[in-house]
Order: sequence, then structure tokens, then C-alpha cells
Amino acid sequence: MVDGTVASLLLAAGFVGAFGVLIKYFGMGQLIAGYDPDRVTDEEGLARFIGTNTLYVAALLVLVAAVKYTAAFAAAELVWAGFLFGVFGLTARMIVGARRYEDTK
Repeated sequence: MVDGTVASLLLAAGFVGAFGVLIKYFGMGQLIAGYDPDRVTDEEGLARFIGTNTLYVAALLVLVAAVKYTAAFAAAELVWAGFLFGVFGLTARMIVGARRYEDTK
């Protein structure tokens, strides 16, 4: 049986994944926080980069949901540390990597 945590994680994964698809495949760069079309030099590249990393976050949410559903309590608690590390790492990667698509003048 799926508990509330697993259902919430899957719902969040769908929500984040939808944003990733809209950004990456439909070029909706305006969904990117801090997006400034006057500073961006390669809108398609930025959308691909941020969209892909957003899809990684969605996949990470699905992975955590799967572990929470199948694992014992101790393992499920450990996965939260990995999730936190993964989200912070992907966020830092997006912030630093997005700079290559901007004009710094």
C-alpha cells in the first residue's frame, strides 16, 4: 500500500517533471527562476540545460519514492540524506552552468 509520503513524492515528481518537459522540449525559458531574456545569449541551450537538470530532480524524487516504498525504516531515512545532497548538487550545477548561456557585460 502506498502511504502519504510516497504519494506526495510521486506527485512532486510529476509536477517537477512537467516543468522540466516544458522548459526542455517546449523552450519555455520564462519558467526558469531569474530568467532575463536580455542577458541570455543562447536561449535553446539554456532551456536544454536547465530542463535536463530539472528532469534529473524529478527522477531523484521517483527514486526516493521507490526506496521509501520498498526499504526498511533505516534505509529510507538514509535516502533522505542522499536526496538532499543530490538536490543541492543539481541546484548548484544549474546556477553555475547557466552562466555560460548569459552575456556577462
